[in-house]
Amino acid sequence: MNPDLLHYSPDVSDALANGDPVVALESTIITHGMPYPQNVETAKAVEAAIREAGAVPATIAILKGELHIGLTAAELKELAQAKDVMKLSRADLAVAMADGKNGATTVAATMIAAHLAGIKVFATGGIGGVHKGAESSFDISADLLELAQTPVTVVAAGAKAILDIPKTLEVLETQGVPVIAYGQDGFPAFWSRESGLKAPLRLDSPAQIAEAHKMRGVLGLPGGQLIGNPIPVASEIPASALKPLIEEAQSEADGRGIMGKDVTPFLLKRIFELTDGRSLEANIALVLNNARLAAAVARAF
Repeated sequence: MNPDLLHYSPDVSDALANGDPVVALESTIITHGMPYPQNVETAKAVEAAIREAGAVPATIAILKGELHIGLTAAELKELAQAKDVMKLSRADLAVAMADGKNGATTVAATMIAAHLAGIKVFATGGIGGVHKGAESSFDISADLLELAQTPVTVVAAGAKAILDIPKTLEVLETQGVPVIAYGQDGFPAFWSRESGLKAPLRLDSPAQIAEAHKMRGVLGLPGGQLIGNPIPVASEIPASALKPLIEEAQSEADGRGIMGKDVTPFLLKRIFELTDGRSLEANIALVLNNARLAAAVARAF
């Protein structure tokens, strides 16, 4: 790949040159996951948490067609306030760059960019997955297939609770993706520590996670690994309390004919309203928690 296509922030450039630990961050949480100014405040807090944990944050985004690995404070604010920002996955990443657009990277697109930049660890909120009703809509996130082919360790609070988590785990198993719960046996469900499902694998230290990633490379296995890091106890919303709210939001989305990439932002917005903002507070807490673990994994490399 032409290295001129990657535009590094000064601190990320220095960290990679020196072999220092770097953690990739997505940008859809800024443009499609939270309102302004909470989005930029959260982004800054997540970057600060990574620095405090001994690593360098690299928020990834497309600005005027250029793929940025790390954003300056000015670029971060520009993205947080930008209008008509594309939500980019594997399918539309190249088009946005070729057409000079602004774009925020999903889990899949962030993994692609991180791998191109030589970054092994990525912290996010929750991955996309199989949407409820997928047996009719075939709505399955590209995040799952990306995990099967791009060698990046993704630290997330499990899959988003609005998804069909059993089917999401089935697809990940079929694709050969290691699904590893951190410090517990159960697979977490974003705002809730437990989904009610057992995780296929469990590891209890950042060093073990880094070694598992390295061993996949030694064995020549493609793809990354998903680390399910449960939300802190004090910040979680029990799954039993969320279930009727998610069902109500999903019913509204179905009634309005909302489909594809528009489903997740709509559901997250409605659940924010139905929980009187508590879901946003939980979202911020889990992203910070994931950032700290990802920094520890990056240091372990």
